[in-house]
Amino acid sequence: MEIKVLEENDKKLRFEISGEGHTLCNALREELWNDEHVKIAAYRINHPLIGIPEFIVETDGKKSPRKVLVDAAKRLKKVNAAFAEELKKFR
Repeated sequence: MEIKVLEENDKKLRFEISGEGHTLCNALREELWNDEHVKIAAYRINHPLIGIPEFIVETDGKKSPRKVLVDAAKRLKKVNAAFAEELKKFR
């Protein structure tokens, strides 16, 4: 995975996530919407087979887009760890 910043200012971050698809992007988008400071959280993939996801995150300015992105990733990490623990019970 590689993140390439395309545009950034105090309220807006636009970036690409190489090597990822809808699975990560949907989870990240949904988690970003759990932050009250997020005004826009969306992504697009121009071509379903070879496209690179392009994300846009916009905030109200009280939190930076980078901060809300990092916070969302940390929350997803916790959810995934809890899910992995539940899966261990199926062995």
